[in-house]
Amino acid sequence: MNMAQYMSVSLRLPTRLLFEGRARRLTAVAPNGAFGILPNHVDFVTALVPSVLTLCLDDGAEAIFGIDEGLLVKKGHSVSVAVLRGVQGDDLDSLQHTVEARFVQMDEEERQARSALSRLEADMVRRFADLQRPAP
Repeated sequence: MNMAQYMSVSLRLPTRLLFEGRARRLTAVAPNGAFGILPNHVDFVTALVPSVLTLCLDDGAEAIFGIDEGLLVKKGHSVSVAVLRGVQGDDLDSLQHTVEARFVQMDEEERQARSALSRLEADMVRRFADLQRPAP
């Protein structure tokens, strides 16, 4: 068996790549509790809950991310994480403030997008109703 010292990790958002690099350890939180992954961990898939995801990078530094719900897939020496929302922080204190500010902003943007979509759907329904009316 190939005993790796690190694993390739990618952390993706719907619109961009938040992190890609090598890590010696990953910790995250699934619906049934916190867990850790080392490079030679067995392959698996799990859902993630809103929490803090930490990486011990191959240079010994630590990277921390505030994430929303998502999915983690470990296969071989690669870990792919896809989350709805996420931000990177320097430490837990600054991460909390960043998460609060960014997620509130994202919530407002999502609310505006949902409102615009609802208006478009209502307009389309009205136009179809107009097409079904008999011509005078």
